[in-house]
Amino acid sequence: MEAGGWAGSRAAAGAVSGAGRRDRGQSDERWGRGLGRLRARAEGSAETPAARPGFPHSGGRRPESQPSADPGGRPPLRRVHYKQRTDAPTTSHDPTVAPIMPPLLMLLLAALAPALSHAAAGGGAGFYDPARVTQISWCPRAFLYSGFLSHAECDHLIKLAKGRLEKSMVADNESGKSVMSQVRTSSGTFLSKREDEIISGIEKRVAAWTFLPEENAESMQVLHYEVGQKYDAHFDYFSDKKNIKRGGHRVATVLMYLTDVKKGGETVFPIAEGRDLQHKDETWSECARHGLAVKPRKGDALLFFSLHVNATTDRSSLHASCPVVEGEKWSATKWIHVRSFDNPPDVMADTRCSDANEQCPRWAALGECYKNAKYMVGTKDTLGSCRKSCGVCDA
Repeated sequence: MEAGGWAGSRAAAGAVSGAGRRDRGQSDERWGRGLGRLRARAEGSAETPAARPGFPHSGGRRPESQPSADPGGRPPLRRVHYKQRTDAPTTSHDPTVAPIMPPLLMLLLAALAPALSHAAAGGGAGFYDPARVTQISWCPRAFLYSGFLSHAECDHLIKLAKGRLEKSMVADNESGKSVMSQVRTSSGTFLSKREDEIISGIEKRVAAWTFLPEENAESMQVLHYEVGQKYDAHFDYFSDKKNIKRGGHRVATVLMYLTDVKKGGETVFPIAEGRDLQHKDETWSECARHGLAVKPRKGDALLFFSLHVNATTDRSSLHASCPVVEGEKWSATKWIHVRSFDNPPDVMADTRCSDANEQCPRWAALGECYKNAKYMVGTKDTLGSCRKSCGVCDA
């Protein structure tokens, strides 16, 4: 190698080595300054972020003042006052200016808006709010839902029922047939399942609350009680084989109150546990004083079970509707069975042409076979209650 080349290489290497030493020196110098600042902070130095040029203040805000060190030598309290950036977006107090909202949050609120609005109005289809439910008894199992229906839904059910009301019937304990009785003096009517969107929504809500499928429930019955009318103590489960054959026992009842009642009309459980512990003032009727009672309030719903969890009948579910003392009472009832009521496995087998209600001939003469076909005639999957009178089978 020539001398000139060797010398050039030595010079280049020296330049690189020198540059490296300078870089290390600068790095050590920066490290030393940083260590000095940390030591100064620990000793209560007045050096603050504001004293360092180019310090990236949080949010673009600059400290206005810094308290001096404590005379005793302790570090100062770091109370820093900030100015709001004038170029940062702020929430306007002008009611005409809408606040800025992230697009994803806007989409989420838009998706939840229908459910939230239904919930505020008393609940939507398939929606229920467990926070509104109060357990009132464990024997029988009974729960009160405050605001289960909206007032508009209550009014809608009453409007549908008016003009259809008939004398209420009871099931005969031996034959299972519907018969008139002074035990039950109200009037009522059945509303077909899914008769309209409102009824369909209520049925879904009942299923969501009870955790029992819609097909296990009977059609909704709307009842009207005038002054003096009542329903004496009774069980909702059956004693006859005929009614048990279709869907089994009624396991649960959802009783929805459609109006306020000035006095009376309470639902009372005469032999419920804890019945003597319930405080009652002068606003309760005399009937309600003889058991655990629930006052009818518009929109509220009472759920109680007629069977124990092992599917045996619960005699503590004995209940009554107290006579109305002042005003009137409207209610709607959903009875729910152990098995499918709409399509029980044996409903089409060994069935004879008959009517399930002695009023069927009169209802058929009034045109109910066409007006209320689901109840009177039935569907391809279910048997109607007045097939004989409607002439859809051979007697």
